[in-house]
Amino acid sequence: MKAVNYSSMREQFKEYCDQVSDNCETIIVTRKNNRNVVILSEESYNNMLENLSIVNNRANYERLLKAKAQIEKSLGVPHQLVEEQP
Repeated sequence: MKAVNYSSMREQFKEYCDQVSDNCETIIVTRKNNRNVVILSEESYNNMLENLSIVNNRANYERLLKAKAQIEKSLGVPHQLVEEQP
């Protein structure tokens, strides 16, 4: 994660946007009175929303914790991915 001030962001907006988009980098734009903003890629934003949705659903969250515990105890079962045919 990188922090830049407002003036630097304004002067190099395209370059910073490219860093965010191309490298999954997150940039904090610092402003007066601690009114900072965070810039992240659409892909990162969508992933964050999806993760929040999963962990906010109690049943899904408990299922994930159970699966994680099984894997940590080497109780996981490998599966082959099935490719869909067109």
